[in-house]
Amino acid sequence: MVLLSKQVEATDNYLEDQELIEKLSGEETRNFAFNQLVRKYQERIYWHIRKMVVDHDDADDVVQEVFIKVWKNLNRFRADSRLYTWIYRIATNECLNFLKKKRRASFFSISDFEDTLVSKLDHHVHIDGDHIEMALQKALLTLPDKQRLVFNMKYFDDMKYDDISEITGTSVGSLKASYHHAVKKIENLLNND
Repeated sequence: MVLLSKQVEATDNYLEDQELIEKLSGEETRNFAFNQLVRKYQERIYWHIRKMVVDHDDADDVVQEVFIKVWKNLNRFRADSRLYTWIYRIATNECLNFLKKKRRASFFSISDFEDTLVSKLDHHVHIDGDHIEMALQKALLTLPDKQRLVFNMKYFDDMKYDDISEITGTSVGSLKASYHHAVKKIENLLNND
């Protein structure tokens, strides 16, 4: 599977999420409902994170942290947002925090850190793709994290700007501008290759 392949969009299971929310609040049904929640969202969250951190093992670690945070904060979930946007918000924050920590922990400059991620793209057994796909993935690694995140969510996950806004806490206008700038940067990089 290509790292940044466009995923098939799942149908909106809002009613199913409502059932999960109800069962998560019940003492006897909480564990079962949480297991269902993990099964439902784990793969989507994994790929959301994997596109940012690149490395499979790092993505697995971050996914685990995401679901630990979801479990610990179930009582804080307000039904004024959808369950999946709440989980994505936690995943996005964990992902960005992971990348910050990784950069701080390394003695590399930002460009050396990008080179490390590119090297993982080139040598990782879970990543394949033709020349154009690899060039796109490498171009994406040159974007600032938040801009790359917006690009991934809009282009690959085909999310609506309203949902991305709810997840990131950024205005729709800013998201559109960020996406536009990301597209222009990627086009320039790919045209110069």
